[in-house]
Amino acid sequence: MSALVARGVVVRYGPTIVLDGVDLDVRHGEVLALVGPNGAGKSTLLGVLAGDVDATEGKVEVLGRSLEEWRLRDLARERAVLTQEHSVAFPFPVEHVVRMGRAPWRGRSEEDLDDDVVAEAMATADISHLGERSFGALSGGEKGRTSFARILAQRTGVLMLDEPTAALDLGHQEAVLARARAQADEGAAVVVVLHDLSLAAAWSDRVVLLAQGRVAAEGPPAEVLRGPLLSEVYDYPIEVLPHPVTGDLLVLPDRRTAKEQP
Repeated sequence: MSALVARGVVVRYGPTIVLDGVDLDVRHGEVLALVGPNGAGKSTLLGVLAGDVDATEGKVEVLGRSLEEWRLRDLARERAVLTQEHSVAFPFPVEHVVRMGRAPWRGRSEEDLDDDVVAEAMATADISHLGERSFGALSGGEKGRTSFARILAQRTGVLMLDEPTAALDLGHQEAVLARARAQADEGAAVVVVLHDLSLAAAWSDRVVLLAQGRVAAEGPPAEVLRGPLLSEVYDYPIEVLPHPVTGDLLVLPDRRTAKEQP
């Protein structure tokens, strides 16, 4: 059974079609990367899967049950969502923000684990030293890592990550995706929106390439991340090359044409 299933998902905003008949399966034990150009519908699709965006048509199932059948608190114990926006209404300390991830477990036996889980999540996200800092005083990257720690503290079997590497330096980008990979290896289902196609190639099991609200390609990274297809979808010349040492796919813009222009 897939952890998340979307069938025939359509999202319209007035006359604008953002998603147009999208089918998707997210399985336990894998990292699924959603990629595509700006406006392709990646974040909207993630929002539909999370229940934060209403589909105009189609259906979504979480763990075999229709999304509409879930109570929000029960759903929060099964899936955690990291959005693009990292905002908190009040100047809470970082540790308190991470501890918010434990809210779905309040009143249950798992609440006894709160202190250890929060400390572990903060260490994993490399923010232990920021515990007393006000969330509002953090840099963009520090806010992103704090939000990532919050969803780790939620301890769910499904992770939905919308551009988790945005504003992060190279080391923290790798650390975040390595942790997502580890979660999948432990049996979680992970779906992640990424703009960096080389990161998608390195860390995902499957890639779904969206273009104009539709699935243009789906499959292992080596099958989807091909130069001619990406050049067409992104409307820009793109090369895909193997790393000379690791063999990982490197997805790079072909700047020769741009540099030749006056």
